[in-house]
Amino acid sequence: MLETAPPQALTALHDTFGFPAFRGVQEQVVARVLDGRSTLAVMPTGAGKSLTYQLPAVMLEGTCVVVSPLIALMHDQLRSATANGIRAATLTSADSDREVTIERFRNGELDLLYVAPERASQSHFRDLLSRARVSLFAIDEAHCVSEWGHDFRPDYRLLRPLLDSFPQVPRLALTATADAHTRADILAQLGIPDDGLIVAGFDRPNIRYAIRPRDSLQRQLKSLLDEHSGPGIIYAPTRARVEQLAEQLSAGGRRVLPYHAGLDPAVRARNQAAFVASEDMVMVATVAFGMGIDKPDVRFVAHAGIPKSIEAYYQETGRAGRDGDPSVAVMLWGAEDFARARQRLSEVEEHRRASERQRLDALAALVETAQCRRAILLRHFGEDPPQTCGNCDNCLEPAGVTDLTQLARKLLSAVFRTGQSFGLGHLEKVLTGQSDDRVLQRGHDQLSVFGIVGSEEAPLLKPIARALQARGSLVPTEHGGLALGGNAREILKGEAAVEIVVPPAKSKGDRRRKQREGSAPNPIGDPLFDALRDLRRELAQSQGVPPYVIFHDATLREMASVRPSSLSELGRISGVGGRKLDAYGDAFLGVIRQH
Repeated sequence: MLETAPPQALTALHDTFGFPAFRGVQEQVVARVLDGRSTLAVMPTGAGKSLTYQLPAVMLEGTCVVVSPLIALMHDQLRSATANGIRAATLTSADSDREVTIERFRNGELDLLYVAPERASQSHFRDLLSRARVSLFAIDEAHCVSEWGHDFRPDYRLLRPLLDSFPQVPRLALTATADAHTRADILAQLGIPDDGLIVAGFDRPNIRYAIRPRDSLQRQLKSLLDEHSGPGIIYAPTRARVEQLAEQLSAGGRRVLPYHAGLDPAVRARNQAAFVASEDMVMVATVAFGMGIDKPDVRFVAHAGIPKSIEAYYQETGRAGRDGDPSVAVMLWGAEDFARARQRLSEVEEHRRASERQRLDALAALVETAQCRRAILLRHFGEDPPQTCGNCDNCLEPAGVTDLTQLARKLLSAVFRTGQSFGLGHLEKVLTGQSDDRVLQRGHDQLSVFGIVGSEEAPLLKPIARALQARGSLVPTEHGGLALGGNAREILKGEAAVEIVVPPAKSKGDRRRKQREGSAPNPIGDPLFDALRDLRRELAQSQGVPPYVIFHDATLREMASVRPSSLSELGRISGVGGRKLDAYGDAFLGVIRQH
């Protein structure tokens, strides 16, 4: 039976957040929390996880203590909560008003108190909580508590004594990314009963997924920036590549900034603040950037290499389109990405090596598939989705699958017969019969594999080598050569087939269609909508907050469409809560009346 929240919860939902109804499983989660029952809620990014503890925090007597992994994330959520009239504060090493916050907490003047797990696990923090009334413990990014999670944080495993010290206080754990194994571990580590699990589903239908081989990274990324004018994040694998891409892409006239842990902290903070406040900026970053960003209007996320796992890919791409508007996730991958990842497996603790190899194999299957990307993602998290989604590259432009087992056997045979120490360039020359000095000096023109690949097969050598490296059938040597690995011997013996995906040919209309598919549905050329955005930008700048903290684009679209003429009519627009109506209502009505 579905949980239903009491009527006063709907009233508080509208008065505080301006929403006429709950979305998805929000009501089930809120109902359990208000009833004092502990819960693990697995909800996709953009589904409104923070509302499931912020709303009870307003309704319950006492303070909701929120454990969150990053200071930037806490401060971002603090801004949004405060804008909605919620009494909130953070207690972190970056705060200069800690004594004031502690006093407010003791006096019962806070609805929300955000802390990091490192502080929450300390005995002195437990003592502080014992001197006031705690209404709820909310553990955000709860997958960090599990060794099976992709963002394991040891301090999260130290939270249990704190929670057990307040047995009468319900616990709400929240995450967007947890497979069945991780979910079970979170329940056990945080002492939440099995019947407290609510899984909303993992689908983000507004995100269009596209994965393609990396051939000219700068050109491919520049094309992406040309197609999407809104804010975007580009994830690069190294600090050096972050700096390089930020510089190269800035030459196109778009504001592009770097972010990685090696930057001066002040520069890093300044770049992050600029991105959060911007309506069109692009951030090139390592994965250190993102978890602390609650920016709803990111229109694209691009990977300039492979992520760590499908879980990491899901979480990182989930930073696009949190506002529900159409967004794009593009991954550009190369064989060397998988080669490096498989090399790093030897550095993983032995008891985790098998599970990490499984994660990498699952990622390779996602990258190489000709099937629906979304279906593979959702099946990975235990769902049973339709065979096609209509909003990924393979559904929009179906790729063909070609059996290249014979060519794979020729390439693997050349690797073996040349001594498993040469790179693809040399192997291509041997296989296609090119007698350069190096081939002749090594006597490789005398091998049985010399010249056995004709002109029709030759262009497929790079794609087949890329596929074999992704699968681990070819592995890099210490000096940049290729050696047999994985199931290479089974392929050579004819015991395993090799099929690869052949992308469809591009047409001239592709770019125009992609632009339409990935664009937010904002009215183009509507002077009222543009004027409302201008006002939002001015208010945001004057108050030192990002524009989305004032109102989301969806709220402005509804204003431009409905054209309310009074405060009561404006208050019925989704996203206009009581605090925002008082603060901004007259200004926005003034702009509407002018049009």
